[in-house]
Amino acid sequence: MPLNEEQLQQIRDERRDQILKAGLKVFARRGLVGTKLSMIATEARISQGLLYHYFKSKDELFITLIEQALQELKNEMQNVYKLPGSPLEKLRNLVQFDDEGQLYFMLIHQVRTSDEVPEKAKELIKQYSMETYVIDQLELLFIEGQELGELASGDPRKLISCFFTVLSALMTLNISEDGAYQMPEADLILRIVTGRP
Repeated sequence: MPLNEEQLQQIRDERRDQILKAGLKVFARRGLVGTKLSMIATEARISQGLLYHYFKSKDELFITLIEQALQELKNEMQNVYKLPGSPLEKLRNLVQFDDEGQLYFMLIHQVRTSDEVPEKAKELIKQYSMETYVIDQLELLFIEGQELGELASGDPRKLISCFFTVLSALMTLNISEDGAYQMPEADLILRIVTGRP
């Protein structure tokens, strides 16, 4: 019995998602220059020819992933207020990135630090600013945490900036394949903003 259009579309959507997940893994670890579409096809367990049915080029796939990474970050920042618990508990949940979140983070870092990425990726990153997407989003949470005595006193915007600078460095280090390196536990990272040993 032949598949209907809805079933075919579901298969196409699943295949595209499979390619995106494979691309995310390979690009995050090897960078744009060090990645070949054949590597992504191998990771996705599909033929390179099939990959071209979904993405015309390596750059197109990379840009699609950057768009997804920025949307994920935006969603995370907006959803932090919906998380249960006190401001400190919300931050604890926020810093427990899953593997995919760390890979997206690495892609964003690559665009910021590499001259070899497509101009469109650079333009997308320019639209994203730490001030707008992170500091502005979290300022009220940090102020509430300070008022409750959970977070260190001082300028909340500077505290957020410091916190995310350290978090960014940790995320970048964690991508390396060094088995000896492990991401610190959330409570250790949170000492930066609680001011407590």
